[in-house]
Amino acid sequence: MRGWPGISSYTRPDPFVLLASQLAQVRSALFDLLGSSSPALDEIAKYYFLQPSKQLRPLIILLLAQATNGLGKNWEQKHREGTYDLDSPLSRADVLNDFNPSIPTKTSPFSEKWDIHNGPGILPAQTRLAQIVEMIHAASLLHDDVIDESPLRRGAPSAPQAYGSKLAVLGGNFILGRASAALARLGDPEVVELIASIISNLVEGEILQMQEGTSTGERKTYMKTASLMAKGARGAVVLGGCVEGEVYREVAYAYGRNLGIAFQLVDDILDYESGEATLGKPGGADLQLGLATGPRPLRLGGTSPNRDPSSKGSSTSQADVELARDYVRKSSGVERTRDLALAYAKQARDCPCSST
Repeated sequence: MRGWPGISSYTRPDPFVLLASQLAQVRSALFDLLGSSSPALDEIAKYYFLQPSKQLRPLIILLLAQATNGLGKNWEQKHREGTYDLDSPLSRADVLNDFNPSIPTKTSPFSEKWDIHNGPGILPAQTRLAQIVEMIHAASLLHDDVIDESPLRRGAPSAPQAYGSKLAVLGGNFILGRASAALARLGDPEVVELIASIISNLVEGEILQMQEGTSTGERKTYMKTASLMAKGARGAVVLGGCVEGEVYREVAYAYGRNLGIAFQLVDDILDYESGEATLGKPGGADLQLGLATGPRPLRLGGTSPNRDPSSKGSSTSQADVELARDYVRKSSGVERTRDLALAYAKQARDCPCSST
């Protein structure tokens, strides 16, 4: 959001720089969680992790961990538990790997230990949560690119383009399975429930996007984007010992929710304003598939669906896409969406102040 009117381009430290080493560890350790004895599955599961990414979701978790650790009622207990072996399996290795004496090879090398490295002031469970959230995000990208028939992701061929839709779907399912196993090892039922509900939210959000109307925009945005940030942020604070009733849990959730909605609104704007070089994916892709109704404020402004080319509910031609993008550019929809994103960004910024 830096450089936007109303949000100062202050000289405060860049959080991505401050936590660069921790984010690098989160990224490198992910490969230990994703190994498979199937070469094809191993390759596609790691495909998006080999490409540059923002790692915004892990960053939020690590920042909130550093900011709130030591403040919660149960911090001492969580700190002691942090020395336990988080990486050991809860079941026997032969069970995890579906071992059968009549089969010479295991179905997958489900490691008995997953090495983890945590930064100063961050508990191992919080670092693992950052990895789990990034895994869920990557799985959602694999599935989204199948649904959207997207040829590009982060400036490279999308997984469905490179490996086919069937392998992309299976790769996403595999990542979710590994994320679920890692989640169970955290040993916190509340966090397990929080993170598991994100997966349901992602599916519900995708359905809402397919049938979106004027009343579903914000709900869809929460389900598809903000839920992961909000519940991941809350989970980080819970793992740090903050109990029900302590304000830090609510602040973390509100911060992630507001930031997530702002993030998605900006992404919607870019779909209208930017090209492939900026996005790393085709501009107007959602429009072409009939998955977008234009920036939400354009819809709230009373524009007639019959006049708005972006309101079509089925796949459209490239000519329709360009017509819709031109229509939105000439309207006040982009500016209204930018203003709304800015408002949510400010709410996210002000959330920590509400706890003081």
